[in-house]
Parts: sequence; C-alpha cells; structure tokens
Amino acid sequence: MSSICIYGDSPAAVAAAIQASRDGYSVVIVTPELHVGGMLVEGLGSSDIGNHDFDNSIAIGGIAREFYQRIGDAYGYTEFGFYKFEPHVAERVINAWLEEASVTVLTNWELKSVSKIDGRIVRLVSVSEQTVCADVYIDASVEGDLMAMAGVSYTWGREGNEVYGETLNGIRAESPYRNFTIPVDPYIQPGNPSSGTIPTISDEPLGMAGEGDRRIMGFCFRMCLTDNPDNQLPFTAPPDYDPRNYEIYRRYFAAGGADAFFSPRRNQLPNQKTDLGSWHDLSANLYGMNHAWPDATWAERRRIYAEHLQFTQGLFYFLTKDTAVPDSLRKKWLAWGYAADEFVDNAGWPRRLYVRSARRMVSDYVINENHLSTRSGGPIAEDPIGVAFWPPDSHHVRRIVRNGLAYNEGFVFPQKGQWQPFGISYRAIVPRRYECTNLLVPACPSSSYVGYGSLRIEWTFMVMGQSAASAAVIACKHKIPVQDVPYTLLKKSLNKSRQILTV
Repeated sequence: MSSICIYGDSPAAVAAAIQASRDGYSVVIVTPELHVGGMLVEGLGSSDIGNHDFDNSIAIGGIAREFYQRIGDAYGYTEFGFYKFEPHVAERVINAWLEEASVTVLTNWELKSVSKIDGRIVRLVSVSEQTVCADVYIDASVEGDLMAMAGVSYTWGREGNEVYGETLNGIRAESPYRNFTIPVDPYIQPGNPSSGTIPTISDEPLGMAGEGDRRIMGFCFRMCLTDNPDNQLPFTAPPDYDPRNYEIYRRYFAAGGADAFFSPRRNQLPNQKTDLGSWHDLSANLYGMNHAWPDATWAERRRIYAEHLQFTQGLFYFLTKDTAVPDSLRKKWLAWGYAADEFVDNAGWPRRLYVRSARRMVSDYVINENHLSTRSGGPIAEDPIGVAFWPPDSHHVRRIVRNGLAYNEGFVFPQKGQWQPFGISYRAIVPRRYECTNLLVPACPSSSYVGYGSLRIEWTFMVMGQSAASAAVIACKHKIPVQDVPYTLLKKSLNKSRQILTV
C-alpha cells in the first residue's frame, strides 16, 4: 500500500490525514508537538468566520465544514455554523476523528534530518533517531521545518514592496490600525532619550518605508479564561516576577488608557469561557521577541516560548494586583482566571504559541497582494484548490519610539472594499520541480508576507491541507511528481469531497 507522511500539528495536518485515509492510503502524522490540531486545540476557540462585515462561511467546504459540524454535534447543536468551542472539546473531536480514520500519530517527534534521492524525499529522521519513510510527504507545519530541511526555497519576514509590486509590504510608513491613541512616554526616565527605553520597546529607527526586513508579526498565547469560580485557577506571579517589565502598562493607564485588552466577553465560548485574543494597541502581543522563531533551533524555540510564558503570566498577575491598574479594571480582571479543565498538562496554559507567521515557501507561483486587491485586476488562479476569504491580516511587528512616543509598527488590515476573496492556486503549495518532487506544503505555501496574511486562518489551513492530500493521493496512484498532477483529476477529486473552489 502506498503511504503518505504528514509532518506538523496544524489544522492542515488533520484535514490532510483524514482525506488521505478516506482515499485508502496509509497515513502517519509526525509532529514535534504533544497535541495535534494546532491553534484549534491551543486556545483559538473563536473562529474568524462571520465575525466581521462579510460572510466568509460560504467558502468553507469539505473537511473544514465537517469539522465545525462535528463541533456542533459535540455541543448538541442542530444547525450548521457552530464556530465557538472550548480547546479540549476540539481536541476530543480531532483525536476521535483521527482514530476513526486509522491515522497513526507520532508526537514529540522533532525533525533532525531529511534524506533525498534524485529529488525525492525518502526518509525523515527525528532527534531521537526514529525513522519514517513514505511515498509522498506533506509539510503541514506553520514553521515549514520539513520543507526547509528538504532543501526547498523559503523566506520569512517582510519583502520590500518592489519584489512583487505590492503596496502593503515592508516597513509601514504609517500604522494607524490598533495603534496608541494616547501619548505614552517610552523612556526609562520620562522625556530623556539617553536613559534608554522601557521593556517592550525597541530602541531602533523606523527605517525606510516599503523596504523589506526579517521581522514578523507578534506572537501571543490564545488564553482560555473563565469567570466560573468553580472551574478556575487563579492568576499567580511566575518565578522571578519583575513588576518593572510592565512599566508601559502603568504609563498607559496613567495617560488615560482604559481597558487595554480586556475584552473577554467579545469572544465568549461555551461554559463561561473566553478566547482572549491580542490585537489591541496594548495587549499580550510581544512585538520583537519572536523574530528568530522561523529559522530557530528546537532549543531556541523553547526559549522564546518560555520568555513569552514568563512575561504573559506576569502580565495577568500585574493586571490583578498592581495599584497602577485602575480599580475598576482590576476588579474586572479579578473575576477571571485560567480554566482548570483546559491544558491540564500545562497548568492551564496553551502548549503552543500563536505562531502567526514563520517560514513561507518560495516556488514558481507566489500569492501576493495583487491576488487579493480589488484595485489591481491581478491574476486569477486557473487551478484553485480552495478560496481564501480573509483580509491580509498581519499584526504589528515591533514597538519603537516615534516622535518621542511609544509607537506600534506594522499592522496591515485593509477594510472592506479594499480586498477580495481569491482562489488559492495548486501551484502555491508545490515546490519547484528541481527542488523536490514528492512534497506538498499547505500551511506555509508560496506567498508574500502580505499574501500569507490572507491564508493564515485555521479553516483555510484545513482547506489547503485536504486539497494537498487529494493531490498526494493522485501522485501516489499514478506514480508521478506532484508537479505533474493533472488539475482535471484534482478538481474532480475536490468536487467529490465538496471542497469550495470559487465564491
């Protein structure tokens, strides 16, 4: 029997495994994580579906649609469209689904090396010297570790606008979205630049607008909190808690800032829980602390995770205990705590950071701003494997000093009318032929930094993962390179599995 190996824990990995198994192929998922499902099981319980001034649910088909139906079934919801769920429920649904499909899952599988013969991957080896061999491989990680080790071209960070003829890439001349609306002094000694900057602020110039760099949008934890005292763990100070790390929050409140990122009711989940996101002027996004993540070693990523964990644990403690926080806000935060029945193997904390951007493949077809802009009349994919229906959403990449004040730089989130849904080309998940002929890359496809901002949604990952599996099956069946998969056959398969290819 032909076999397919899927590397990674993302929703793309889940969808790919289910589809390949249904098509009769032996499937194994290998992942460095301990849990499969990516952010679906790590706190992002409020899906970006129908929560803005557009209805993108019409682009959800196939396995992605089935996932939300299964979530609805788990809650006894009879109508389709149940898009808010608890992480442990999503994990229970996903694990049962993979078991039903007879998918082998190998966790804690940190990739060490990739062997290739004549442009084909023949073997993966883990740090613990475990080996996996398959006919076709799918890199369904958001980091693109398999892709990188296989010698496939990739990039990360922001391209300059001139690379693909874009307008939203590179250093932003102005970043009005989710920026400070009140003046916050950035210096250790207020008003004195020579004293240096306070924590969370990088002492660096803005740079030239439109130029590229290696910066990526900030990470955070998608926390699952509850105001149910019977299912609550309190916010406590982490080891080596230093209140000076939160000086910017003190100054924010002193300058008249109100709720910072207190919005737990906005993303209300079942059973008195919330998915606490970070996208505000001042939140738990730690800009600038993650730029090494894409190409980092396993040890370096663990360090970055630990730094985010230490800071964020301290932030929750600060918001409930520090007298610099307005009494009314502290009282609001004091009603909340970690959900005791979530992430039980990690003291109520997600095991994974919300990695919004990492490596991206560079192939012969690159999705960029021109594909999604309403003004460009850009290229239309002749070989769509799904539809991207989300704006090019990229959070700030850093917090700097501008005009003597704290300033967030980098957010891209065009408003309705400035962007449009577009077909995701099959060619965007296929490496260049001379680099690898039996690998598909659905979770960090060939795209610019701006283009990836429209692709990085969990349900879109599922769409691309399922379509990648359908192509892998065809490549296995006909013993052909993934670059030679006939779109006529792939489209027939996608239609059969109820994938949405146009809206």
